[in-house]
Amino acid sequence: MAGPQDANGFKDTDIGPIPVEWEVMRLGAVFKIQQGKSLSRKYQQGISPYPFLRTANVRWGRIDLSKVDEMDFTNAEVEKYALRPRDLLVCEGGEIGRTAIWQLDTGTYCYQNHLHRLRPTREDILPLFYMYWMQAAFLLLNTYHGVGVKTTIANLSRSRLSRFLLPKPPPPEQRRIAHVLSTIQRAIAAQGDVIAAAKETKRSLMHRLFTYGPGPEPAPTRETEIGEIPEHWEVVPLGDLIEIASGQVDPRVLPYRKMVHIGPADIEEGTGRVLSPKTAEELGLKSGKYQFTPDDVVYSKIRPYLRKAMLPDFTGICSADMYPLRPKGRMSDRRYLYYLLLSEIFTQQAVPHQQRTGIPKINRNQLRSVYVPLPGNGREQSEIADMLDSIERKIGAEQQRKAALQALFQSMLQQLMTGQLRISRVGAGLKPAPTSQPAPTDRGADAQHTG
Repeated sequence: MAGPQDANGFKDTDIGPIPVEWEVMRLGAVFKIQQGKSLSRKYQQGISPYPFLRTANVRWGRIDLSKVDEMDFTNAEVEKYALRPRDLLVCEGGEIGRTAIWQLDTGTYCYQNHLHRLRPTREDILPLFYMYWMQAAFLLLNTYHGVGVKTTIANLSRSRLSRFLLPKPPPPEQRRIAHVLSTIQRAIAAQGDVIAAAKETKRSLMHRLFTYGPGPEPAPTRETEIGEIPEHWEVVPLGDLIEIASGQVDPRVLPYRKMVHIGPADIEEGTGRVLSPKTAEELGLKSGKYQFTPDDVVYSKIRPYLRKAMLPDFTGICSADMYPLRPKGRMSDRRYLYYLLLSEIFTQQAVPHQQRTGIPKINRNQLRSVYVPLPGNGREQSEIADMLDSIERKIGAEQQRKAALQALFQSMLQQLMTGQLRISRVGAGLKPAPTSQPAPTDRGADAQHTG
């Protein structure tokens, strides 16, 4: 498994260059592997139910307990399949190799047969370190390329899993590496909480603004067919306030071929954030598209409950599943239109309109018929937009901080798991390996972001 040592303190192994102090071993030699109980309707009679985990509950580096099913387990099966703190769970199917650690020490949870449970058999094996190793090996280093058994679907058998080669740093170094990575992950989770709180603040603020207006004191209100609004506002069909783009362009010809294309999948739900757009040329698009400009708001007619709208600051083209909307008449601020499209007032009317066959969507006439609150003057529209812009900027800044932490985690995961960075002790600085060391083996894996 190990080759000759080089002058910089690394040795070549079957899992790539690693520090000479590290060993290489097979997973089955240091972990007891137990596959879970097969799922069947006959085991869901409510006779002796226990919560159990599926592959959907096992994410990279975390357990998701937002939805947990139950299945009948006998006492003997509970003894066999019950999870203990520090157990690793590895997906046998789905996204093969996806790994998380079980940390709960209350309640009895079991697991089904599409998961492997790894329980260490030696004291010098730290499960948390190996959870991170599996993440690096599958997502960054491509160490176990082609490990799935190809039947009707790919799966990871127990015998193949047991033959996986693992690095074994000294136990103190395992703990230090796991400490650094888990600290970054906690920061990512905390940043996610900050973003969630800011989004909830935005939702509450939108409700207040569309109910009581932008003034420091709530305006007198009146009840309308769309709910309570300031009494000096009007209720107006959206069609009186917008123009919907018509006439499509050919994405195969200039200038449209070089323009950025936006589809429903490119817009984040409820935020308007553009994710990973590409040009029409990059996507090889052929069918007709709509052109939009910075004077428009782009709205997805597909699944209106997802609340996908975009406030572009550039000229581009969009999918025929989206509408470029241009304010007209008394709709003086397109930002007000944008926030209306994201609001509960609008969505609660749009969703019942969606067609019940095929993909839910709202057509042009239905969109025009949605009633919206219209402030008495353009100044109020802009004041509302300014207030919501402020919290949007905060959300954007917090999302950038989270993205920076995620990028740091990816970098540290790869460098720590290959010995490019060494940690002398917890709380100490990181020691980079000599610049002339061999680069870690990367057999062409696609690097994926995790959090």
